[in-house]
Amino acid sequence: MNSQLPVHDAETSPDVARWRNPRLGPTERADALLPLMSLEEKIAQLAGVWVGADASGEGVAPHQSEMVGGELRWSDVIRHGLGQLTRPFGTAPVDPVAGARSLAAAQAEIVATSRFGIPAQVHEECLTGFAAWRATVYPAPLCWGAAFDPELVEQMAGHIGRSLRAAGVHQGLAPVLDVTRDYRWGRTEETIGEDPYLVGTTGAAYVRGLESVGVVATLKHFAGYSASRGGRNLAPVSMGRRELADVVLPPFEMALRLGGARSVLHSYTEIDGLPVAADEGLLTRLLRDEWAFTGTVVADYFAVRFLQALHGVAADAADAARLALRAGIDVELPSVDAFGPPLVEAVRAGEVDEALIDRALRRVLTQKIELGLLDQGWQPLPDGADELRLDDPAGREVALRLARESVVLLRNDGGLLPLDAHRRVALVGPVADDPMAMLGCYSFPVHVGVRHPEHGLGVELPSLREALGGRLPGLTYSPGCAVTGDDTSGFAAAVAAATAADVCVLAVGDRSGLFGRGTSGEGCDATDLRLPGVQPDLVRAVLATGTPVVLVLLAGRPYALGPEVDAAAAVVQAFFPGQRGGQALAEVLTGAVNPSGRLPVSVPRDAGGLPSTYLTPTLGRRSEVSSVDPTPAFPFGHGLSYTTFEWSDAGVRGVDDAPAADAGRLDWAVDGEVEVDVTVRNTGTRAGAEVVQLYLHDPVAQTTRPVVRLVGYARVPLAPGESARVTFLVPADVTSFTGAHGQRVVEPGDVELRLGRSSGAVAAALPLRLVGPERAVGHQRRLVSTARVTPAAVPQSA
Repeated sequence: MNSQLPVHDAETSPDVARWRNPRLGPTERADALLPLMSLEEKIAQLAGVWVGADASGEGVAPHQSEMVGGELRWSDVIRHGLGQLTRPFGTAPVDPVAGARSLAAAQAEIVATSRFGIPAQVHEECLTGFAAWRATVYPAPLCWGAAFDPELVEQMAGHIGRSLRAAGVHQGLAPVLDVTRDYRWGRTEETIGEDPYLVGTTGAAYVRGLESVGVVATLKHFAGYSASRGGRNLAPVSMGRRELADVVLPPFEMALRLGGARSVLHSYTEIDGLPVAADEGLLTRLLRDEWAFTGTVVADYFAVRFLQALHGVAADAADAARLALRAGIDVELPSVDAFGPPLVEAVRAGEVDEALIDRALRRVLTQKIELGLLDQGWQPLPDGADELRLDDPAGREVALRLARESVVLLRNDGGLLPLDAHRRVALVGPVADDPMAMLGCYSFPVHVGVRHPEHGLGVELPSLREALGGRLPGLTYSPGCAVTGDDTSGFAAAVAAATAADVCVLAVGDRSGLFGRGTSGEGCDATDLRLPGVQPDLVRAVLATGTPVVLVLLAGRPYALGPEVDAAAAVVQAFFPGQRGGQALAEVLTGAVNPSGRLPVSVPRDAGGLPSTYLTPTLGRRSEVSSVDPTPAFPFGHGLSYTTFEWSDAGVRGVDDAPAADAGRLDWAVDGEVEVDVTVRNTGTRAGAEVVQLYLHDPVAQTTRPVVRLVGYARVPLAPGESARVTFLVPADVTSFTGAHGQRVVEPGDVELRLGRSSGAVAAALPLRLVGPERAVGHQRRLVSTARVTPAAVPQSA
């Protein structure tokens, strides 16, 4: 398959020396090729083909059964070239080596058939790892947020990217940068959290990892998808432009500027009546003109046609293509539809300006050139593909490390945890012995594998029972009930097991799926935040035994447990921790690993109240004029450890001022920076990691502001007795917000920087005064606070 590819007639053109010349820049080469192409050849580069698309109704994309029409003839599709190949590994189980060879054969045919011999760009899903059979399944994005460890997320993405490249894949459809706004939304599990700073810094790290190995990272879903009405998937969004600018958009800015992402996938939704796929303001004026993005904008699956079928703003496929191209979409995915014959006919009829085709094509060709696809020596089969392994020890080790760091200990009354191997322990609950309880909906076993049970999971995937049983030989087990349904016949056995034990580990939560085939995941939205099925009744029954209970939640969203949560002696939260998640949980429960995760989302107390994230102004908090109390059971950023930490000597100073300003208010120039310091000491008997969080409190502003919002954090591992000095360099730009007149500003006035163990636990409040004239800032503002952790001397008295 690595043999020489055919020489095409088009290569006899005098301009071939330019568009094939690797010494010229990608844009210059694209500009040389573009005028040589016919209209059909141009448009062929703006669409993909999904040969394995399933029209049975058991698909993996919204409305797939309706959108996939008649069979596409492969020879017709590739006759003029092809822009993209959609998910050759992620549609059905295929052996990795066989898949790579099959993909290479398809590429060779595309090159041989079309006049210019341009290969297709290949994309796959990769949110929790390469979404292919026998590929490592990493923890879901809520786990990334819970770890507060962008460096480890970057390592994970690097492993994922190398797997993609080795298989012949060029583009990954990740990360998801939607900020959680309503936990009822089924895709909450795909988000990193409810805070834009955490989402943006973590998402940018993922992008750096993927892009560092030459794979195109694709930011999604741009923008506003997670704020749908009622938490319903693919529903309209009722959002003001200020919320969009201050909460939803910043992670995308970070991932573009700090990560270097080369592609953006737009959101399915409509904001205030305008579908994003037709929103020139978002996809061109903001993304291109203001943010200077030069990569490709790809359509979410079938979203161009949705302008006609779901939104009702286009009359037919050609009209939908016109709106999408004008807005700024470059590539239609997953398959040829509106950007096919309807678009060709519309251009020839003068209904669509060919300049829009050329604009999109220039971006597509430029990216293909950057990837080396137009280089003379390009080969369809990557080196080493004959020995391709997608689940290797190095990847599994990163998956395990991230799973360990993401487990959050919410409560540990009386030191019930870690579990003593000499005590009688009962394991109860519907997710306790279910390996799939470790996986999110964009993992291959859930996304595709469930439709092919004869192939097995493809990876080693121990359940919590299997992992815990190896550490607690006398462990007894009873499921109690299923995740869904109303069957309570197993309650008696579960209650008996708990009663006979010294400690009961009660594991409840979700089973991820797609479009109603799970309790979490795409299209699996919730009407409220009660645990699914009869699990709340099981929790009450087990707690009523009087046996101390360790409540373990394996879920894709935070669930409200009501007053029962106070009766559990210990509470542990895990968010789909991946194929090594069972081991990580067992290690935390038995003390082999000290928990260090922190909540990326608040855990609500009331299941029936409208979900509310911690990013709320004073009016959104508890008040005397409403009977609904939105105070969470556990706040954003909360998490405990098996050791103890002491914080001391907190202070703030101007960068040019030597003395710390511990008293009064330090002046902080609206275009300046300050340093915030605190010493953290491990005062316990075992190693652990503290997460130091820095929050901004802006008490008086021209628009209402969240009471606190995250502007910095640092993960600090410490041995017993060890101390570290944590220093944040904080630019005034991070205080900026969208002001009363719609422009982002740094506003002079009093503020506080608060060092906290969580958003609800302040260790030190440091007053400052922003001084100078109000300052307008834009896309080039400084986006993050930098953290430095240095060893600190241990006092002699210690």
